[in-house]
Amino acid sequence: MHDLVIRGATIVDGSGQASQTGDIAVKDGRIMQAGGKAGAGTREIQADGCIVTPGWIDVHTHYDGQATWDPYLSPSTWHGVTTAIMGNCGMGFAPVQTERRDWLIKVMEGVEDIPGSVLHEGLQWDWETFPEYLDALERRRFALDVGAQIPHSAVRAYVMGDRGIHHDEANPKDIVAMREIVREGMQAGAMGFSTSRTFIHKYDERKYPPGTFATADEITSLGSVLGEVGHGVFQMTTNHAAMAGEIPWLLQLARHNKLPVMFNLQQTDPAPDLWKDILKTLDAAHAENAPLYAGICGRPVGILFSFQSSLHPFIAHPTYQSFADLPFEQRVQKLRDPAIRQKILTEQRDLVDRRAETLFGSFHKMYRMAERPDYEPAPDQSVAAMAARSGIAPLEMVYDMMLENDGRAIIYYPSFNYSYENLDHIHALMQHPQTVNSLSDGGAHCNYICDVSLPTFMLTHWVNGRTRGERLPLEHIVRRQTQDTAHIYGLKDRGLLAPGLKADINIIDPQALALHRPEFVHDLPAGGRRLVQRADGYIATIVSGQAILEHGIETDALPGQVLRGPQMPS
Repeated sequence: MHDLVIRGATIVDGSGQASQTGDIAVKDGRIMQAGGKAGAGTREIQADGCIVTPGWIDVHTHYDGQATWDPYLSPSTWHGVTTAIMGNCGMGFAPVQTERRDWLIKVMEGVEDIPGSVLHEGLQWDWETFPEYLDALERRRFALDVGAQIPHSAVRAYVMGDRGIHHDEANPKDIVAMREIVREGMQAGAMGFSTSRTFIHKYDERKYPPGTFATADEITSLGSVLGEVGHGVFQMTTNHAAMAGEIPWLLQLARHNKLPVMFNLQQTDPAPDLWKDILKTLDAAHAENAPLYAGICGRPVGILFSFQSSLHPFIAHPTYQSFADLPFEQRVQKLRDPAIRQKILTEQRDLVDRRAETLFGSFHKMYRMAERPDYEPAPDQSVAAMAARSGIAPLEMVYDMMLENDGRAIIYYPSFNYSYENLDHIHALMQHPQTVNSLSDGGAHCNYICDVSLPTFMLTHWVNGRTRGERLPLEHIVRRQTQDTAHIYGLKDRGLLAPGLKADINIIDPQALALHRPEFVHDLPAGGRRLVQRADGYIATIVSGQAILEHGIETDALPGQVLRGPQMPS
């Protein structure tokens, strides 16, 4: 007798091979049968008309704090994620001395837009070292499996103190001490080591996290520990404009470690065709079997302008600033006042940095977000195009659009990956053997980005919904976020529906599968606010044979585990 049998579904097994109709049988948390007719089960789910896939493996999240209070790591589990890897971009909370805890919170708040009040309330700090952090996680319970990477910023501050924070160059003694911390963490079960070189990441009045300006020698010295230990991914968030100078040492590290080295690859407006040169580099790496990979996003990185968010075109206007701290409903009431509206629209805003100035003035990249969001909107739907047709000033149109839906309307600004005003380049990137689906940023950017729905979007857009270009096969998309993402982190026990592997499964109604517009909720510790996004169509999400969500509702099952390094089939 099986514990669970899923009957009559279209099985998309994660291998990329053609789907088949049949049954899935599960016992003791493992898949016993995938295809054909299974015997009886203690529980049986009729899944005619549904697709069954492995659970999604999301390799780029920032749940390092949320994992200490939320067993579901929502909203990732709402989108079928059964394994989440956190500690990306060099950001995390271990190792840490007691006197540096508030500083680490400040860095995470500034870089990843996770409210400091939330972290102060939610974090329990029952650790100092990275191994102790993993032990602390294991004392908690989870619905899904969680893996953590060692963050460069925390390691550098732990060893170098103020010198590390102020970007002094690490001396040989510093590097020896940091290498030992990385080694200790990897041996305890870290999934990798992460760092950041991007100038976008800032905190506390435009300060940059430790490691941003570290030398290539420092970073490769730390990254090479992974090769010595024998497992783990080196993950780096890049300064996109400087990629030509970064690639050589990243490639050398990949050759040395013989383990995955992964950097973020985004299309930016100043260099919209750089991705083509990067692919040529990846082609060369592939030819010599060097494990150099680009982590890519399956859609634009979308900044969401709203009067509820922490980023929108009016935040620097003096009149708006005068009542910005009022409760939301009172702010909306003032914004509807014609006199206030006129004053805001005609006054000069205070100084903002160059990037914000570009954001707030790029009306050709602003789009109204509907209840069913369109993440590949046509140019003629932009604010600039609508304003030109109507004769209304673009800023005035933005103001009025944001007041729709009782002031809760959202304007979508595709920041990265939309220089061509379509997603054709992502279509190409997702077919390259050395790119990896990544960058959902679950747990981060609580108040102006909500890309955590990427696993669902991959199906709703690329398989079924795209109207402005070619689509991609269901089997390919499923493989991209199951077997491919699992294997890059050495998770050989999952990502495929096959006998003996872990029974992490999604049951999906493809006809009902849909994304809702993101919304703000106040469900974090200390009443903190965040953006979340719901999806329809997930019949059940199963981890180790137990349903953790059914029809979008959380169950009482918490079968998740803290991952300790690579996982092999039992």
